[in-house]
Amino acid sequence: MEGIPHPIPRTVEEVFGDFKGRRAGLIKALTTDVEKFYHQCDPEKENLCLYGMPNETWEVNLPVEEVPPELPEPALGINFARDGMQEKDWLSLVAVHSDSWLLAVAFYFGARFGFGKNERKRLFQMINEVPTIFEVVSGTGKQPKDQSVTHNNNSSSKSKSSSKARQPEPLTKAVKMSPPPKDDDESGEDEEEDDEQGATCGACGESYGTDEFWICCDVCERWFHGKCVKITPAKAEHIKQYKCPGCSGKRARV
Repeated sequence: MEGIPHPIPRTVEEVFGDFKGRRAGLIKALTTDVEKFYHQCDPEKENLCLYGMPNETWEVNLPVEEVPPELPEPALGINFARDGMQEKDWLSLVAVHSDSWLLAVAFYFGARFGFGKNERKRLFQMINEVPTIFEVVSGTGKQPKDQSVTHNNNSSSKSKSSSKARQPEPLTKAVKMSPPPKDDDESGEDEEEDDEQGATCGACGESYGTDEFWICCDVCERWFHGKCVKITPAKAEHIKQYKCPGCSGKRARV
């Protein structure tokens, strides 16, 4: 996190320099330092975030406590999904969220220091000239078609929970195991259908799929892939009230 030792960028060039430094740090965490990063993201710990620093370093830490924070916050709780999916998929997911955070930080500075339309456009063009972290980590920038093939071939050993989750049978055993059901009432039918199709996982952000196992948090009422929160259909049958990692973490801090 920020100890504010770094100068605050005020021009388009300075903001882009800040962006490049943070990006380099995040890429190190997800590539050359991946073993160290992986071990620091212990799912047994509280909600953790991956921070990139302007000096091309990175750190895994708890979110800042001040509200609102000095800068936009990275994705919260990246450690909870670590053991619920294949390592390569998890790293790619963290990379996607890291790309989003970098853009948020860059345009936060732009808004704070009153960048106009042309300055924002120039900043985005400079950012768009470099590959995203996701493209670097996954290799999709170089070979987008081959990536999906190797992706499927490698997802056998570590995805036991994933294969279970994709069996449609357990989804009908309990209400909490399936996404919000569609209502056949004449009024509001289209609205219900849109809600279901728009459902996304609270951990990975991916859309609802009918062939996947889902579970709903009884506290925040968000839906999650079972694989993302390490809950199998068999486990879910014995859970009376499910609390997602985020709600469990909040309760532990109080």
